[in-house]
Amino acid sequence: MNPAGAARVKNSSNATENSNSPAMAVGLKAPTQLHPVKGVRLAAAHCGIKNDRSARDLTLIEIAAESNLAAVFTQSHFRAAPVQLCRQHLSDEPATRYLLINSGNANAGTGAAGLKDAAACCAAVAAATGVSSTQVLPFSTGVIAEALPVKSITQAIPQLLAGLDAGNWFAGVEGIMTTDSLPKAVSVQLDIDGKTVSITGMAKGSGMIKPNMATMLGFIATDAKIQSDGLTQMLESMVARSFNSITVDGDTSTNDACVLIATGGSTVEVDRYHEPFCEALQAVFEKLAQAIIRDAEGATKFVEIVVDGAIDEADARSIAFTIAESPLVKTALFASDPNWGRFIMAIGRSPLTQIDTERVDLYLGSVRLLHQGMPDPDYREALGQAEMSRAEIRIRVNLNLGDAAARIWTSDLSYDYVKINAEYRS
Repeated sequence: MNPAGAARVKNSSNATENSNSPAMAVGLKAPTQLHPVKGVRLAAAHCGIKNDRSARDLTLIEIAAESNLAAVFTQSHFRAAPVQLCRQHLSDEPATRYLLINSGNANAGTGAAGLKDAAACCAAVAAATGVSSTQVLPFSTGVIAEALPVKSITQAIPQLLAGLDAGNWFAGVEGIMTTDSLPKAVSVQLDIDGKTVSITGMAKGSGMIKPNMATMLGFIATDAKIQSDGLTQMLESMVARSFNSITVDGDTSTNDACVLIATGGSTVEVDRYHEPFCEALQAVFEKLAQAIIRDAEGATKFVEIVVDGAIDEADARSIAFTIAESPLVKTALFASDPNWGRFIMAIGRSPLTQIDTERVDLYLGSVRLLHQGMPDPDYREALGQAEMSRAEIRIRVNLNLGDAAARIWTSDLSYDYVKINAEYRS
């Protein structure tokens, strides 16, 4: 294990503070401070994809030439054109210099024409900056199966280049939002051996959420120096315990992507064994992932599901996701109805390898519902009602079979979720 050095973390996002406004997402507020990351500049503009002329719908991120970048993408078989092109560009030219992200149009289900359109946008950035088009990565999010308005995007590139600034994280995150009700961004700084290291990240997503990598997009940058192969391993580990541990509706987008950038601007070198740095980075990933759930379409509840005592992690995750994605469970959560028979139903239909129902313990918050597969004799409906009436709920299942565990986050299913998605293209 590498020496960690003295490390002190300063959190600069209130992304999980409670909100008193009923219109706000569950326990979520917009960030108040986002630290610049040495070697990263951003700009955002309205190019005309969104009908609201005051809404930014295009973001450009410039990263320093010496940076390393790692990315993971959707596992959907129907990958959007920008995802396909990103993978190709990273294979051909790993020295990425620009990320171009549009919102309001997914450029998915658009076939060869979509690939051509994404490539044209990359070429326009390349021509304006003098880099190779393979050094530009395109990202899109929004409505599927509509042609990308290439002309609108390319005409806005000079404005974006003129507006690039290290302090533009707030504008940058606005430019990637679709049905998000609030910007999702988190920023921390660490003191490592007397030098300040910054980590700032932003994400978007409210519905069509079960990333499976990792409609969500995530972009996290640090000015720490991290070798390329270690950065990829670090990203995969972080994603597994954050963006791959959330679900709103069980649907995986055609466009999901998550990018981790290390510029080296702080001159502090770290790797995946540097505990203080990795803990801070994991916190950023988890807060961004939780922000997506807190801002899930129509959500009134933020729900953590923990399954422990499993034979292996796959079984634990299987139970957790089955509970989280059950429409009956999610509607009970919305109604604050302590009908915990729905939890048992979901556990029972999970595709498990091993379970002994006579050993299962089930908890709702601090209240034990089941003990060794039987209703707890001390349980009272009023206790369950008190837990289900909370805005933030914790469900725990202990299989009492082994040492493996999993934790995921999800939301309830409300009338507004149906309304938002029924009117999505209206």
